Amino acid sequence: MSPYITECPYCGNRLRKRAPKLDREGRVTERRLRAPTPLPRLRRGEIPGIRPDNRPYATLLLVVAGMVGALLWRTGVVHKGTLVIYGKPTGHWWHVATAAFTYDNAGLAFAVLGTTAIFGWLLERRHGPVPVLVLFLCGAIGGIAVTAIAYPFPVALGGTGGAMALVCAWAVPHLLALRAGEEVEADLIGAAVIAAVVALMPIADTNVSWLSGGVGAAVGLALGLPLALARPA
Repeated sequence: MSPYITECPYCGNRLRKRAPKLDREGRVTERRLRAPTPLPRLRRGEIPGIRPDNRPYATLLLVVAGMVGALLWRTGVVHKGTLVIYGKPTGHWWHVATAAFTYDNAGLAFAVLGTTAIFGWLLERRHGPVPVLVLFLCGAIGGIAVTAIAYPFPVALGGTGGAMALVCAWAVPHLLALRAGEEVEADLIGAAVIAAVVALMPIADTNVSWLSGGVGAAVGLALGLPLALARPA
């Protein structure tokens, strides 16, 4: 068969192609190319400097813990006073840990847990599960603890500090690249919008502390810097 001329539907360039070979009944007689086989999962140590493909177990653990805390609040299986900070936790400082995983508002839970899932997964791919757990726990529990100390009659719950810590730690290497004049492919504007939504959650839920989000952002920037500098090129 003689070649024919066609145009690329994307760039408009004229391309020369050959019509397929047909038999007498009009069926294509040429052998079709086999579909490419998918690449296997990257094994540990296969490519130096590249972390192997692993499931984000730490991120899943944090999200599931937050969902359990929201269900415990809604169902009333556990008394609310044993989960959140309501007044000075004299003798019950473990409330600062349970309060970080308790949500009394569906919108609050969706924003915080969604942010945790996105940026926790990105950080876990980059650094592994331990830094994700440390960042979230320091940001969330630390924010709740500072709130309990700073206010005379504090009321605090939610993991806004942990979510802010993950967002800020993820953004640190990209901000360093921008400062060095390098090109950044990450969506920093989208990340800033998500961080702003989490930081403004106290407007939608008065039980959420402004201090918790601020402490989480400070923790993320403080711990994100050594993580970014220690990451192999």
